[in-house]
Amino acid sequence: MKRLALGSLGGTLSMRGDAAEVGIVPKVSAQMLVDAVPGLATLASVQAHTLGLSPSASMSWVDVLAARDWADTMVGDGADGVVITQGTDTLEESAYLLDLLWPHPQPLVLTGAMRGADAAGADGPGNVLAAAVAALDPRTSRRGVVVAMLDRLYAADQVRKVHSLDLDAFQSPGHGCIGSVQEGKCRYAGPAPERPVALAPTRVQQRVALLEATLGEGPELLHSVLESGCEGVVVAAMGAGHVPSGWVEPLARAAVHRPIVIASRTGAGATARHTYGFAGGEIHLQRRGLLMAGSLCPRKCRLLLWALIGSDTLDSLQERLQGYGGGMSNDS
Repeated sequence: MKRLALGSLGGTLSMRGDAAEVGIVPKVSAQMLVDAVPGLATLASVQAHTLGLSPSASMSWVDVLAARDWADTMVGDGADGVVITQGTDTLEESAYLLDLLWPHPQPLVLTGAMRGADAAGADGPGNVLAAAVAALDPRTSRRGVVVAMLDRLYAADQVRKVHSLDLDAFQSPGHGCIGSVQEGKCRYAGPAPERPVALAPTRVQQRVALLEATLGEGPELLHSVLESGCEGVVVAAMGAGHVPSGWVEPLARAAVHRPIVIASRTGAGATARHTYGFAGGEIHLQRRGLLMAGSLCPRKCRLLLWALIGSDTLDSLQERLQGYGGGMSNDS
């Protein structure tokens, strides 16, 4: 019988309420999650571990890296696949960070829920079952981290939470899902893509700031961010990668000493490369030493930059950026 490891970090999937409380809070252990999923025990021998009971808004680097270490241990002990459950607020970020760090061919699948464990029509058990099916399917092998929600499977670098409360809160704008779980089997739209080498940060205290460019915002907040001691900056820029003209000089000066990445805040599509020539447009910014994020969203750019800074030296960052998520480079 196949072996599945399931680790729970908390989140809505693990939340219940009672008459003495207002709202739902994390209470449900990993083993309780497993016991609530009909048919799961017939798929595999399941090892359930409660890694945490936190809302995902309160998770930290430490939590994600500890989950990575646990998953690594489970694979080393012979697990055929690993499922991690957590809250959906930061699931897209955890999935991408784990994807950057996951070196194994064995599947690592993340899932969560939009409804609490005691809600009518709770989606948690179905999502856990779909995640388990994906984690145990050989066709999920070598795909890195996959996100399973409502029987759809998403690539970690593409998936986003696009609604605050809807059951169908996860999508991959501009890409779509990479597969689905139907009748207890995975169906993928294509073969597993070639993946870059997994990163292995040797330090975790580096800070990468994320700042959004907005209408009428002067450079004062930008100056504060640049003076905060961060080792990298991601700008969630307007449109196809544009910032106010007053931001250009501070960003250009900062880019001499640390990587500055320009991503699009729009939610879909890539940064432009050679369309707009005005001050603050992407042509101008690239000429001043800033990197364009391509299709990678600002939140994931921050995670990639954090992992690269922690894994490498600044001298090689520009070359390394080219190989991960969205074609982040000035060369093409």
